[in-house]
Amino acid sequence: MSLAGGVLTAAPAALPRAADTAVRALLRAGDASVLSLAHSGDEPPVTIPRDPAREAARRELSKRMYHENDPNPLQRALDAFWEWVDKLFNSAAAATPGGTVGLVVVILAVLAVLGALWWRLGTPGRQPTSSAALFDDRPRSAAGHRAAAEAHAAQGHWNQALQERMRAIVRSLEERALLDGRPGRTADEAAAEAGRALPSHADRLPTAAREFDDVTYGGRTATEQSYHRIAELDRDLERTKPALASSSSTNSSDGSHNAVPNTRRGAAE
Repeated sequence: MSLAGGVLTAAPAALPRAADTAVRALLRAGDASVLSLAHSGDEPPVTIPRDPAREAARRELSKRMYHENDPNPLQRALDAFWEWVDKLFNSAAAATPGGTVGLVVVILAVLAVLGALWWRLGTPGRQPTSSAALFDDRPRSAAGHRAAAEAHAAQGHWNQALQERMRAIVRSLEERALLDGRPGRTADEAAAEAGRALPSHADRLPTAAREFDDVTYGGRTATEQSYHRIAELDRDLERTKPALASSSSTNSSDGSHNAVPNTRRGAAE
């Protein structure tokens, strides 16, 4: 059997007896457009028109044995994706001055600009959220915040422990009347105000506020060391007298010392 001129042909001698019988039956039925059978060596060979031959080839090639090494659906999807990317890249390169080299230069320039913006402005969304309120709507004493911080620390939940310890610091300063009980205060605002009342810790308070903001709003993870730093600051603040009280006591003592000589001098006069 051979395919000549788009027509599948077969010699009569090569056909089995059953096939020869079937072909003769078709010819007797008058379907001369499908098959014609030669009865001798002088007659033309059996011919199969183009459409039936194509259909026979399609059925043959659809057998499983021809598709054992075909790619799976995932591989076909990946191939289609990379083909699409390649076409897109080629189209962009054709539309860019300088071709592929020009396109690469443009991509690198865009990445450089994005990197500079990220380095200059930081992570998007961090700056607006850092101004959120320090406390929620549930009031709690400084002792309550400290107890919650210790409970979180005992379980290794350093984020929550650091947050509660910073809240304990601010609440304690409010309870000592070093800060007014203003709702909506942020950690940065509390650190700045507390630094004026406790100048000996003016450098540590902003650092603690930044750590609180990084953990609460910046998506960073607190560590055991960072928690213990804020806990130590809390203890030190508890032992520190405010600058206003120290200056007032100094002024009052100076006034009393000055009053004694004046009294004596008045009595002597």
